Amino acid sequence: MNLDTYKQLAQRLDALPNGFPSAEDGRELKLLAKIFTPEEAELAAHLLPSLETVEEIAARTGRDIAGLRDQLKAISRRGLIEAGRKNGALGFKLMPFVVGIYELQVGRMDAELAHLFEDYFQVAFREMLTVKPQFHRVIPVNETVRNSMEVRPFESAAEIVNAMGSWGVLDCICRKQKALIGEGCGHPLDVCMAMNPKPNAFDKNSVIRALTHDEALRTLRRAAEAGLVHSVSNSAEGMYYICNCCTCSCGILRGMAELGIANVVASSAFVNQVDEMLCNGCEDCIKCCQFEALSMDGLLAMVNSVRCTGCGVCVINCSTGALGLIRRPEEEVMKVPMTHADWGAQRAKERGL
Repeated sequence: MNLDTYKQLAQRLDALPNGFPSAEDGRELKLLAKIFTPEEAELAAHLLPSLETVEEIAARTGRDIAGLRDQLKAISRRGLIEAGRKNGALGFKLMPFVVGIYELQVGRMDAELAHLFEDYFQVAFREMLTVKPQFHRVIPVNETVRNSMEVRPFESAAEIVNAMGSWGVLDCICRKQKALIGEGCGHPLDVCMAMNPKPNAFDKNSVIRALTHDEALRTLRRAAEAGLVHSVSNSAEGMYYICNCCTCSCGILRGMAELGIANVVASSAFVNQVDEMLCNGCEDCIKCCQFEALSMDGLLAMVNSVRCTGCGVCVINCSTGALGLIRRPEEEVMKVPMTHADWGAQRAKERGL
Protein backbone atom coordinates (compact mmCIF):
# COMPACT_ATOMS: atom_id res chain seq x y z
CA MET A 1 0.00 0.00 0.00
CA ASN A 2 1.36 3.44 -0.96
CA LEU A 3 0.89 5.56 2.14
CA ASP A 4 2.24 8.86 0.81
CA THR A 5 -1.24 10.21 0.06
CA TYR A 6 -2.42 9.29 3.54
CA LYS A 7 0.64 10.96 5.09
CA GLN A 8 -0.29 14.17 3.33
CA LEU A 9 -3.87 13.95 4.56
CA ALA A 10 -2.73 13.12 8.11
CA GLN A 11 -0.51 16.21 8.15
CA ARG A 12 -3.37 18.40 6.94
CA LEU A 13 -5.67 17.00 9.63
CA ASP A 14 -3.07 17.57 12.32
CA ALA A 15 -2.73 21.19 11.20
CA LEU A 16 -6.37 21.76 12.23
CA PRO A 17 -7.00 22.96 15.81
CA ASN A 18 -8.55 19.60 16.78
CA GLY A 19 -5.34 17.73 15.93
CA PHE A 20 -4.48 14.34 14.46
CA PRO A 21 -1.06 13.45 15.90
CA SER A 22 1.12 10.86 14.27
CA ALA A 23 2.36 7.62 15.84
CA GLU A 24 5.91 6.35 15.49
CA ASP A 25 4.72 3.24 13.67
CA GLY A 26 2.33 5.14 11.37
CA ARG A 27 -0.82 3.46 12.64
CA GLU A 28 -2.81 6.62 11.95
CA LEU A 29 -2.18 6.02 8.24
CA LYS A 30 -3.73 2.54 8.41
CA LEU A 31 -6.75 4.11 10.08
CA LEU A 32 -7.12 6.67 7.29
CA ALA A 33 -6.63 3.98 4.65
CA LYS A 34 -9.54 2.04 6.12
CA ILE A 35 -11.82 5.10 5.85
CA PHE A 36 -10.60 6.82 2.65
CA THR A 37 -9.78 5.42 -0.77
CA PRO A 38 -6.49 6.82 -2.14
CA GLU A 39 -8.43 9.06 -4.53
CA GLU A 40 -10.64 10.40 -1.73
CA ALA A 41 -7.64 11.01 0.52
CA GLU A 42 -5.77 12.86 -2.22
CA LEU A 43 -8.69 15.19 -2.87
CA ALA A 44 -9.46 15.79 0.83
CA ALA A 45 -5.80 16.63 1.48
CA HIS A 46 -6.06 19.53 -0.99
CA LEU A 47 -9.08 21.15 0.64
CA LEU A 48 -8.88 24.17 2.93
CA PRO A 49 -10.36 24.35 6.45
CA SER A 50 -12.78 27.00 5.16
CA LEU A 51 -15.53 26.58 2.58
CA GLU A 52 -14.67 26.98 -1.09
CA THR A 53 -16.96 26.64 -4.08
CA VAL A 54 -16.24 23.97 -6.68
CA GLU A 55 -15.01 26.65 -9.06
CA GLU A 56 -12.58 28.00 -6.45
CA ILE A 57 -11.25 24.51 -5.66
CA ALA A 58 -10.75 23.76 -9.34
CA ALA A 59 -8.95 27.04 -9.96
CA ARG A 60 -6.70 26.73 -6.92
CA THR A 61 -5.73 23.08 -7.43
CA GLY A 62 -5.62 23.05 -11.24
CA ARG A 63 -8.25 20.32 -11.42
CA ASP A 64 -10.71 19.82 -14.25
CA ILE A 65 -14.02 21.22 -13.03
CA ALA A 66 -15.92 18.57 -15.00
CA GLY A 67 -16.98 15.87 -12.56
CA LEU A 68 -15.35 17.60 -9.55
CA ARG A 69 -18.68 18.67 -8.07
CA ASP A 70 -20.05 15.12 -8.15
CA GLN A 71 -16.83 13.75 -6.70
CA LEU A 72 -16.89 16.24 -3.82
CA LYS A 73 -20.58 15.60 -3.15
CA ALA A 74 -20.00 11.84 -3.06
CA ILE A 75 -17.14 12.21 -0.59
CA SER A 76 -19.17 14.54 1.62
CA ARG A 77 -22.07 12.07 1.71
CA ARG A 78 -19.62 9.53 3.17
CA GLY A 79 -18.82 11.95 5.99
CA LEU A 80 -15.22 12.52 4.83
CA ILE A 81 -15.40 16.25 4.09
CA GLU A 82 -17.88 18.96 5.02
CA ALA A 83 -20.35 20.59 2.64
CA GLY A 84 -22.10 23.92 3.17
CA ARG A 85 -23.30 27.10 1.55
CA LYS A 86 -20.93 29.89 0.51
CA ASN A 87 -22.45 33.01 -0.99
CA GLY A 88 -25.47 30.99 -2.09
CA ALA A 89 -23.39 28.29 -3.78
CA LEU A 90 -22.38 24.82 -2.62
CA GLY A 91 -19.00 24.75 -0.92
CA PHE A 92 -16.69 22.13 0.57
CA LYS A 93 -13.94 22.09 3.20
CA LEU A 94 -11.66 19.79 5.13
CA MET A 95 -13.25 18.34 8.25
CA PRO A 96 -11.36 17.41 11.45
CA PHE A 97 -10.95 13.77 12.32
CA VAL A 98 -12.42 14.19 15.83
CA VAL A 99 -14.98 15.64 16.27
CA GLY A 100 -15.99 15.13 12.64
CA ILE A 101 -14.89 12.38 10.24
CA TYR A 102 -14.68 9.59 12.79
CA GLU A 103 -18.12 10.12 14.31
CA LEU A 104 -19.75 10.09 10.87
CA GLN A 105 -18.39 6.61 10.18
CA VAL A 106 -20.83 5.02 12.65
CA GLY A 107 -22.70 3.34 9.78
CA ARG A 108 -19.44 1.80 8.50
CA MET A 109 -18.01 0.75 11.87
CA ASP A 110 -16.86 -2.86 11.85
CA ALA A 111 -14.40 -4.88 13.91
CA GLU A 112 -11.43 -3.87 11.77
CA LEU A 113 -12.15 -0.14 12.07
CA ALA A 114 -12.84 -0.56 15.79
CA HIS A 115 -9.44 -2.13 16.41
CA LEU A 116 -7.63 0.37 14.19
CA PHE A 117 -9.14 3.27 16.10
CA GLU A 118 -8.36 1.69 19.47
CA ASP A 119 -4.74 1.14 18.46
CA TYR A 120 -4.46 4.77 17.38
CA PHE A 121 -6.29 6.15 20.42
CA GLN A 122 -4.08 4.33 22.90
CA VAL A 123 -0.78 5.41 21.33
CA ALA A 124 -1.29 8.83 19.75
CA PHE A 125 -4.65 10.57 19.82
CA ARG A 126 -5.11 10.61 23.58
CA GLU A 127 -2.47 13.37 23.82
CA MET A 128 -5.03 15.70 22.22
CA LEU A 129 -7.25 15.30 25.31
CA THR A 130 -4.87 17.43 27.38
CA VAL A 131 -5.08 20.47 25.07
CA LYS A 132 -7.31 23.40 26.05
CA PRO A 133 -9.90 24.52 25.33
CA GLN A 134 -11.30 21.02 25.58
CA PHE A 135 -13.30 19.32 22.83
CA HIS A 136 -16.50 19.10 24.88
CA ARG A 137 -18.30 21.00 27.59
CA VAL A 138 -20.66 19.37 30.09
CA ILE A 139 -24.20 20.76 30.31
CA PRO A 140 -27.09 19.85 32.63
CA VAL A 141 -30.81 19.61 31.95
CA ASN A 142 -32.73 22.63 33.32
CA GLU A 143 -34.73 20.64 35.85
CA THR A 144 -31.56 19.56 37.69
CA VAL A 145 -30.69 23.19 38.57
CA ARG A 146 -32.27 24.67 41.70
CA ASN A 147 -35.09 27.12 40.90
CA SER A 148 -33.27 30.19 42.19
CA MET A 149 -30.34 29.72 39.83
CA GLU A 150 -29.92 31.56 36.52
CA VAL A 151 -29.41 29.22 33.54
CA ARG A 152 -28.13 30.78 30.32
CA PRO A 153 -29.31 29.23 27.04
CA PHE A 154 -25.91 27.74 26.13
CA GLU A 155 -25.67 26.16 29.61
CA SER A 156 -28.75 23.95 29.35
CA ALA A 157 -29.35 20.84 27.26
CA ALA A 158 -33.07 21.49 27.16
CA GLU A 159 -32.64 25.10 26.01
CA ILE A 160 -30.25 24.05 23.26
CA VAL A 161 -32.81 21.52 22.03
CA ASN A 162 -35.61 24.11 22.23
CA ALA A 163 -33.65 26.55 20.05
CA MET A 164 -33.38 24.13 17.12
CA GLY A 165 -35.67 23.40 14.18
CA SER A 166 -34.66 19.77 13.55
CA TRP A 167 -33.56 16.94 15.80
CA GLY A 168 -32.13 13.52 15.14
CA VAL A 169 -30.53 10.56 16.85
CA LEU A 170 -27.89 8.05 15.80
CA ASP A 171 -25.96 5.24 17.44
CA CYS A 172 -23.05 6.24 19.66
CA ILE A 173 -19.90 5.34 17.73
CA CYS A 174 -17.89 5.14 20.95
CA ARG A 175 -20.04 2.40 22.49
CA LYS A 176 -20.31 0.64 19.14
CA GLN A 177 -16.52 0.68 18.76
CA LYS A 178 -15.88 -0.63 22.27
CA ALA A 179 -18.42 -3.43 21.81
CA LEU A 180 -16.69 -4.56 18.62
CA ILE A 181 -13.39 -4.98 20.47
CA GLY A 182 -15.10 -6.98 23.20
CA GLU A 183 -15.31 -4.18 25.78
CA GLY A 184 -18.92 -3.09 25.50
CA CYS A 185 -20.82 -1.46 28.34
CA GLY A 186 -24.48 -1.65 29.25
CA HIS A 187 -25.40 1.93 28.41
CA PRO A 188 -27.92 2.59 25.60
CA LEU A 189 -26.58 2.93 22.08
CA ASP A 190 -29.18 5.09 20.30
CA VAL A 191 -28.75 8.34 22.23
CA CYS A 192 -26.23 10.38 20.22
CA MET A 193 -28.14 13.50 19.20
CA ALA A 194 -27.80 15.81 16.20
CA MET A 195 -29.61 19.13 15.72
CA ASN A 196 -30.03 21.78 13.07
CA PRO A 197 -31.68 25.23 13.09
CA LYS A 198 -33.49 24.43 9.82
CA PRO A 199 -36.67 22.29 9.77
CA ASN A 200 -36.63 18.78 8.26
CA ALA A 201 -32.84 18.68 8.08
CA PHE A 202 -32.61 14.94 8.82
CA ASP A 203 -35.65 13.65 6.92
CA LYS A 204 -33.58 11.98 4.17
CA ASN A 205 -30.47 11.21 6.20
CA SER A 206 -29.34 7.58 5.94
CA VAL A 207 -27.53 7.58 9.31
CA ILE A 208 -29.43 10.04 11.50
CA ARG A 209 -33.03 9.17 12.39
CA ALA A 210 -35.25 12.25 12.56
CA LEU A 211 -36.96 13.04 15.88
CA THR A 212 -39.69 15.42 16.92
CA HIS A 213 -38.94 18.08 19.52
CA ASP A 214 -40.63 16.04 22.26
CA GLU A 215 -38.79 12.87 21.22
CA ALA A 216 -35.50 14.75 21.48
CA LEU A 217 -36.29 15.85 25.03
CA ARG A 218 -37.31 12.28 25.92
CA THR A 219 -34.00 11.05 24.51
CA LEU A 220 -32.19 13.45 26.85
CA ARG A 221 -34.20 12.15 29.78
CA ARG A 222 -33.57 8.51 28.82
CA ALA A 223 -29.85 9.17 28.57
CA ALA A 224 -29.70 10.91 31.94
CA GLU A 225 -31.69 8.16 33.65
CA ALA A 226 -29.17 5.67 32.23
CA GLY A 227 -26.38 7.62 33.93
CA LEU A 228 -25.02 9.30 30.79
CA VAL A 229 -23.49 12.77 30.78
CA HIS A 230 -24.67 15.43 28.30
CA SER A 231 -21.82 17.23 26.53
CA VAL A 232 -21.68 19.63 23.58
CA SER A 233 -19.07 21.43 21.52
CA ASN A 234 -17.15 23.85 23.72
CA SER A 235 -18.62 27.14 22.48
CA ALA A 236 -21.59 29.32 23.34
CA GLU A 237 -22.88 29.33 19.73
CA GLY A 238 -23.09 26.73 16.99
CA MET A 239 -23.92 23.67 19.12
CA TYR A 240 -25.35 21.11 16.70
CA TYR A 241 -24.94 17.89 18.64
CA ILE A 242 -25.30 16.53 22.15
CA CYS A 243 -23.13 13.58 23.07
CA ASN A 244 -24.53 11.44 25.84
CA CYS A 245 -21.29 10.06 27.18
CA CYS A 246 -19.88 7.52 29.62
CA THR A 247 -16.39 7.09 31.02
CA CYS A 248 -16.39 3.42 30.02
CA SER A 249 -16.71 3.98 26.25
CA CYS A 250 -16.57 7.65 25.26
CA GLY A 251 -13.30 8.43 23.49
CA ILE A 252 -13.04 11.70 25.42
CA LEU A 253 -14.28 10.73 28.89
CA ARG A 254 -12.13 7.60 28.79
CA GLY A 255 -9.23 9.99 29.17
CA MET A 256 -10.40 10.57 32.71
CA ALA A 257 -11.23 6.96 33.55
CA GLU A 258 -8.30 5.18 31.86
CA LEU A 259 -5.54 7.74 31.58
CA GLY A 260 -6.00 9.77 34.72
CA ILE A 261 -6.41 13.07 32.87
CA ALA A 262 -8.40 15.21 35.28
CA ASN A 263 -9.95 17.78 32.93
CA VAL A 264 -10.73 16.09 29.61
CA VAL A 265 -14.02 18.00 29.41
CA ALA A 266 -14.91 21.53 30.43
CA SER A 267 -17.19 21.51 33.46
CA SER A 268 -20.56 23.22 33.43
CA ALA A 269 -21.11 26.43 35.39
CA PHE A 270 -22.80 24.41 38.15
CA VAL A 271 -21.86 22.18 41.05
CA ASN A 272 -23.89 19.67 43.01
CA GLN A 273 -25.33 20.50 46.42
CA VAL A 274 -26.80 18.09 49.02
CA ASP A 275 -29.83 18.93 51.15
CA GLU A 276 -28.91 17.27 54.46
CA MET A 277 -32.53 17.15 55.56
CA LEU A 278 -33.62 15.11 52.51
CA CYS A 279 -30.64 12.78 52.01
CA ASN A 280 -31.46 9.26 53.28
CA GLY A 281 -28.04 7.71 52.61
CA CYS A 282 -29.24 5.34 49.87
CA GLU A 283 -26.01 5.81 47.83
CA ASP A 284 -27.86 5.74 44.48
CA CYS A 285 -26.09 8.97 43.51
CA ILE A 286 -22.66 7.42 44.05
CA LYS A 287 -23.48 4.54 41.74
CA CYS A 288 -24.47 6.83 38.83
CA CYS A 289 -21.72 9.48 39.12
CA GLN A 290 -19.31 9.15 36.18
CA PHE A 291 -16.68 11.36 37.84
CA GLU A 292 -16.40 9.84 41.35
CA ALA A 293 -17.42 13.20 42.79
CA LEU A 294 -19.68 11.77 45.50
CA SER A 295 -18.88 9.86 48.68
CA MET A 296 -20.60 9.01 51.94
CA ASP A 297 -19.99 10.54 55.35
CA GLY A 298 -21.98 8.13 57.44
CA LEU A 299 -25.50 8.35 56.02
CA LEU A 300 -24.96 11.66 54.25
CA ALA A 301 -23.79 12.12 50.65
CA MET A 302 -20.87 14.50 50.24
CA VAL A 303 -19.78 16.37 47.08
CA ASN A 304 -16.18 16.82 45.95
CA SER A 305 -16.57 20.17 44.17
CA VAL A 306 -13.25 19.75 42.35
CA ARG A 307 -14.31 16.48 40.71
CA CYS A 308 -17.94 17.49 40.13
CA THR A 309 -18.53 18.59 36.51
CA GLY A 310 -22.08 19.81 37.13
CA CYS A 311 -23.76 17.33 34.80
CA GLY A 312 -26.85 16.78 36.96
CA VAL A 313 -27.13 13.04 36.27
CA CYS A 314 -27.15 12.27 40.00
CA VAL A 315 -29.96 14.79 40.53
CA ILE A 316 -32.31 12.94 38.20
CA ASN A 317 -31.43 9.65 39.86
CA CYS A 318 -31.98 10.90 43.43
CA SER A 319 -35.31 9.51 44.66
CA THR A 320 -35.65 11.92 47.63
CA GLY A 321 -34.84 15.18 45.83
CA ALA A 322 -31.86 15.79 48.08
CA LEU A 323 -29.55 16.83 45.24
CA GLY A 324 -29.59 19.91 43.05
CA LEU A 325 -27.17 22.01 41.05
CA ILE A 326 -26.21 25.53 42.10
CA ARG A 327 -24.11 28.03 40.16
CA ARG A 328 -20.42 28.09 40.97
CA PRO A 329 -18.84 31.40 41.96
CA GLU A 330 -18.08 33.31 38.76
CA GLU A 331 -14.33 33.16 39.37
CA GLU A 332 -14.55 29.35 39.21
CA VAL A 333 -16.49 29.27 35.92
CA MET A 334 -14.31 28.77 32.84
CA LYS A 335 -15.12 31.28 30.13
CA VAL A 336 -16.72 29.56 27.14
CA PRO A 337 -15.47 30.58 23.67
CA MET A 338 -18.26 32.42 21.91
CA THR A 339 -18.06 30.66 18.53
CA HIS A 340 -16.43 27.54 17.16
CA ALA A 341 -14.00 29.80 15.32
CA ASP A 342 -13.00 31.38 18.64
CA TRP A 343 -12.53 27.90 20.10
CA GLY A 344 -10.35 26.93 17.14
CA ALA A 345 -8.23 30.05 17.43
CA GLN A 346 -7.61 29.47 21.13
CA ARG A 347 -6.81 25.81 20.63
CA ALA A 348 -4.52 26.50 17.66
CA LYS A 349 -2.58 29.00 19.78
CA GLU A 350 -2.32 26.45 22.60
CA ARG A 351 -0.91 23.91 20.14
CA GLY A 352 1.54 26.43 18.70
CA LEU A 353 -0.01 26.35 15.23
